[in-house]
Amino acid sequence: MKRIALKLKLLGFIALAVTACGLAMPANSAKNQGIFQRQTPSPTATIAGNPLMDHGNMGSMNHTMGMDLGPGDAEFDLRFIDAMIPHHQGGVEMAIQAQQKSRRPEILKLAAAIIKAQDKEIVQMQRWRQAWYSTVSSIPIAYNAQMGHAMPMSQEQRASMMMTMDLGAADAEFDLRFMDAMIPHHEGAVVMAKDALQKSKRPEIQTLARDIIRSQTTEINQMKQWQQAWYKQ
Repeated sequence: MKRIALKLKLLGFIALAVTACGLAMPANSAKNQGIFQRQTPSPTATIAGNPLMDHGNMGSMNHTMGMDLGPGDAEFDLRFIDAMIPHHQGGVEMAIQAQQKSRRPEILKLAAAIIKAQDKEIVQMQRWRQAWYSTVSSIPIAYNAQMGHAMPMSQEQRASMMMTMDLGAADAEFDLRFMDAMIPHHEGAVVMAKDALQKSKRPEIQTLARDIIRSQTTEINQMKQWQQAWYKQ
């Protein structure tokens, strides 16, 4: 039941992120399965008829979908920074929960690595925002695909970008719930980083994007191996 509740909450965050970032979802994503298939026979979860997850599990976000941060214009890097900072903050918060509740040394080591890397990247992005956009309001912005321009990011949008949640008690399935949440969280960061590689012209953003893709893809693959080894998932 705890995993079902976590899946429902994460589904809600993804739905809000779709709205916040202008989710681009190609037609061939219809072949993918719903997030509940592994846990229950519940119907496939969709937004506008498009499933959110593939491979029938929470830890595998639909790789054909892409968070659209908008065009590669002069404001792109600002939108990227304003989206990635809260996303990283959400990852750090969940990693702190893992430090407090997990008993597996592998998870504790991963959590420490996530906190160290993402705290460092948050600070760097905050410095870039101040240096590059000193005359811009400190209120984060998000691209509105329907309007065709950026708008101030609402608290609801910020919460959806963080994708953080209470992972529950330190029980036998805590590590599984942590991975079920962190895998799609990492995948969201990778999607945005790939968008930055295509659209940003700043070498600093390009380097950061490559670092995010490399490190978080490695961690995604490791967590999937642990899911199989520890939980046969």
